[in-house]
Amino acid sequence: MADIVFDGGDFARLAAVPLIPLGAFFVQTLVGRFGPRKGDWIPVGALAIAAALGIFEFAKCLTVWNPGFRVEWKEAFDWIPGPAESRASFGILYDNLSATMTAAVGLIAFLIHLFSVGYMHGDRRYASFFAHLCLFSFGMLGLVLSDNFLSFFACWEVMGLCSYLLIGHFSEKPSAAAACKKAFLTTRIGDVCLFLGIAILWTRLHTFRFTELWDAVPRVLAENGGAYPGWLVTAGLLIFAGAVGKSAQFPLHVWLPDAMEGPTPVSAMIHAATMVAAGVFLTARAFLFLSPEARIAVALVGSFTAIFAATIGICQTDIKRVLAYSTVSQLGFMIAGIGVGGIAAGLFHMVTHAAFKACLFLGSGSVIHAVHTQEMPQMGGLRRRMPITYGTMLVSTLAIAGVPLFAGFYSKDAILSSTLVHAMEHGSILHALPAIFLFTAAGMTAFYMFRLILLTFHGEPRDAHKFEHAHESPWVMTVPLTILGFFAVTGGWIFGENWFLELGKGLPGMVVAEGEAAHHEHEAHGIAMWGSIGVAGAGILLAFAFYQWRKFSAAAWAERWGPVHRWVKNKYYVDEFYLATVVRFVMFLTAVQRWFDVWIVDGLVNLVGGIGRAAAAVSGWFDRWVVDGAVNLVGWLTQLWGGVARLFQTGRVQTYVAWGVAGAVGAASVVLWMA
Repeated sequence: MADIVFDGGDFARLAAVPLIPLGAFFVQTLVGRFGPRKGDWIPVGALAIAAALGIFEFAKCLTVWNPGFRVEWKEAFDWIPGPAESRASFGILYDNLSATMTAAVGLIAFLIHLFSVGYMHGDRRYASFFAHLCLFSFGMLGLVLSDNFLSFFACWEVMGLCSYLLIGHFSEKPSAAAACKKAFLTTRIGDVCLFLGIAILWTRLHTFRFTELWDAVPRVLAENGGAYPGWLVTAGLLIFAGAVGKSAQFPLHVWLPDAMEGPTPVSAMIHAATMVAAGVFLTARAFLFLSPEARIAVALVGSFTAIFAATIGICQTDIKRVLAYSTVSQLGFMIAGIGVGGIAAGLFHMVTHAAFKACLFLGSGSVIHAVHTQEMPQMGGLRRRMPITYGTMLVSTLAIAGVPLFAGFYSKDAILSSTLVHAMEHGSILHALPAIFLFTAAGMTAFYMFRLILLTFHGEPRDAHKFEHAHESPWVMTVPLTILGFFAVTGGWIFGENWFLELGKGLPGMVVAEGEAAHHEHEAHGIAMWGSIGVAGAGILLAFAFYQWRKFSAAAWAERWGPVHRWVKNKYYVDEFYLATVVRFVMFLTAVQRWFDVWIVDGLVNLVGGIGRAAAAVSGWFDRWVVDGAVNLVGWLTQLWGGVARLFQTGRVQTYVAWGVAGAVGAASVVLWMA
């Protein structure tokens, strides 16, 4: 097995992969709207170059097969300067996971940009849309190439900002304005947890760099007798909580379906190539920080999310919401796969899912662009009007349903096999739950996805006016659909045996099965393959029985299961529960804080001010009537005495003689009277 040799040119090209979209964002923001076509060619061209560079480096990895390679580039500027043991520098970590994600994200992001040229034509904020979409791509590409948690978190937050801007692109709609705030605030919960987890690792291990953290974990375990210390367990769970928010896992899943308020290319970007994939990527990167108990918690969260979202997807009528809950469910598959130790399987499904889910979302955008509605009951018969859209969405549906020879079959089978191995090794119902949940969710996925295809493209048109005006989309929309549809068919068997199933050997924390574990793996693989084919076939047949052959009435079954149907259709009232508890509690808390601020904080300030004013009034009265009064009294008496004195002090000798004579006469009179 040959080694892969990277030189400065390789790292320059890898650094350019995220930096070119970042530069295009600034150019588009500053001058794009003044250029031809409002500058859309700037982000599209930048993503084309970034995708080409990512694919070129990925092809180099394929030509020299080495599943365990890992190359780092550290020669860069310091984020936090200081001693070597506590320095945080920017660099690139390029391993088999980064190589795969760079190529996949770059290609899918480019195709979504190209599709947007046709879909967003005429939008009043056309230029800013492409700027934000380009920045979104930079965030994800920078994230997958980051060699440390600091730059990783910075790119993570860039995507959070872009999700807010793009989901709220139609901010004049109250629903879109509410959805972008909901997405931003919900994911902030996970982001705060992630930040705290990173802070714990930095405090204890004095590094942000992934490779140094991975090397430190075995030392920590050895120092603690093979057990995970409490601080490491806490850090691992907090980091996973960040993934729960970003990848919309229960109970922080509520933002993702509402994100459909953004333009459809944004939905494709979020659900396929950026936001939600970042959480799965993080879970794989942080696998070593998760204790065995934490890993089963991860598996249970993911598998429960998979079946929970699948049940909701069955009852949705909005085509984009069906796909949204499908994404939540498929993310649960990926998280559960990683949780049970099938890191490669979870990542394999992440990449195949990115291709066929991007195709499905862009296909739904093509349908919406043609019929101007998102409600499937108003569609029908569109395969005759939109053959390319129909064909690409059909093969992508076959992929997500897990039909053999399509991409999703291989990756989903790998996850199901991993859950079965996990159950066999531990032999408890708790460890068997992920397998039970995921097999059930796989059958539901096949059902509701073929329900979408049959309601949208098959049967007779249910709205003649919309059908008459339906037409195939322009080439800038159908070419991306065709390319993504190609990967929905071929992605599994092109890479399955030659890359992803060996991917885990190069990932930290991955253990190669040997002995009894290898026997369990071999046995589970056969069970998983036939089991996944069985549940997928049952789901597809049931969908045809309900919506094509009309053997059963969906309306009658909904009425028969009335209360259950209402609960599922209303998403188990999770949003209402949050509104009644979390939101009301926050509103109550803010009301209490406002009361405390108005009556206690401001009251104390006002009381001090009132006391000051009263003291000032008393001081003023004392100063005016006592101090000034005494002074004025002295002045008045002085003036009075002066007035009296002026009667005697006239300056005339005659007057003084007269007063002297009068005084003498008076004195003599008194003496005589007293005598």
